[in-house]
Amino acid sequence: MRRLLPVVPLVLVALGAPATAADRSGASSPHLDVRATPRSAFPPAMVLVTGQLVGGDDLEEFYCPALEWDWGDGGRSVQESDCPPFDVDTRMARRFSSRHAFHEPGYYEIRLTLRRGDRRIAAGVVAVSVGIVQDQEVKAWASLP
Repeated sequence: MRRLLPVVPLVLVALGAPATAADRSGASSPHLDVRATPRSAFPPAMVLVTGQLVGGDDLEEFYCPALEWDWGDGGRSVQESDCPPFDVDTRMARRFSSRHAFHEPGYYEIRLTLRRGDRRIAAGVVAVSVGIVQDQEVKAWASLP
């Protein structure tokens, strides 16, 4: 005589971070490179900061992000765009720039953060010095005739 055993469905739950678009598709995510020009100046200094998404694929996750500029001097700027919907032929913007005036001497860390909704998708930092003379510059000036 055969006995029938009840079949119990097995449900596995994986805990962890949700997969990003790059994880699901095998595509690679770009990284954010941030640069400033000039990196050293005397006040008042007008600095151009450029962020560029380098490498990776054009993913919807990086399409039309909100930009948050933290200038390191207590100032912040937020920039949001109104973009058409993403589709497979969409080319995403990879270069972002903004200018900021520094009126006081000091070292400033400028941070650019890219966001989609409440999520941070990329961030980068660059440092600038305003009105601060480096030791090497002082030695070079001292040696001038």
